[in-house]
Amino acid sequence: MGTPEFSVPALREIHKNFKIKCVISQPPRKADRGQKNLKCPVQIFAEQNNLIIKTPHKIEDEYNYLEKINIDLAIVVAYGQIIPSKILALSKKGFINIHASLLPKWRGAAPIQRSIMSGENITGITIMKIEEKLDSGPILMSKSISSKNLTYGNLEKDLSKLGSEIIIDCIKDILDGNANYKPQDKFGVSYAKKITKVDEKINWNNSAENIILKINALNPKPGAYFDYKNEKIKVYAAKVSNLKAPKPGIIIDKKKIIISCKDKAVEIMELQRSGKKILKKDNFILGFKFDEKI
Repeated sequence: MGTPEFSVPALREIHKNFKIKCVISQPPRKADRGQKNLKCPVQIFAEQNNLIIKTPHKIEDEYNYLEKINIDLAIVVAYGQIIPSKILALSKKGFINIHASLLPKWRGAAPIQRSIMSGENITGITIMKIEEKLDSGPILMSKSISSKNLTYGNLEKDLSKLGSEIIIDCIKDILDGNANYKPQDKFGVSYAKKITKVDEKINWNNSAENIILKINALNPKPGAYFDYKNEKIKVYAAKVSNLKAPKPGIIIDKKKIIISCKDKAVEIMELQRSGKKILKKDNFILGFKFDEKI
């Protein structure tokens, strides 16, 4: 069970090593422009590899089918729906989740982004058994990697690859009856709330370091932004500058696009106007001029 590109490497490895009875993903969504339905990456992979694919709006709609196929073990990777207890009860060996954090840290919908925003340099993958309470089930395996200076896009790829590498041995242990689950630590629990529009906006009253973390955490999507003359400007890459100004939100250097913050300043390296392509700053300023104040 999975939906985005993050889920595909694990599905690919499971398909190589085991017989898959069924793949379940979110249903096709309307495109941003036009009325065309877009299939998710997991559905595309399943169809390309002749796997049975179900795309219910609610997983409960497939209860009778799932009961009929007699599930031995279910693997969940960024599926996008909460799985109710009556569905969880249908698998003999349970439902196993590949979660993109070192639990109990960052339970919830946006663990990769929240980890980056917090300034953590280490994160990882946890293989856990799903229970009714959000991301609280016992842990079968966890493995850490460095996340220092990585963007969301890069770290997501690294974690997806890591999850696909360790899930096969976990499945073998479970099916062979050798799984050793350990309860999650009751201390150090944190929650990764879904990214909202409020999270996306850059606040120049924050420190330069925290602004860089936000930019990295939201690259490539949804993108951190600031408003300039009623236009949304998205920022995809930036670095800290030691230049200072009397107050935050001042463009100290128009050619280098250096903007003052609470302490230091941020030098923007890649940015994007609404509806336009992402550009390096040197190309951006050829067709766009900033005033002194944002």
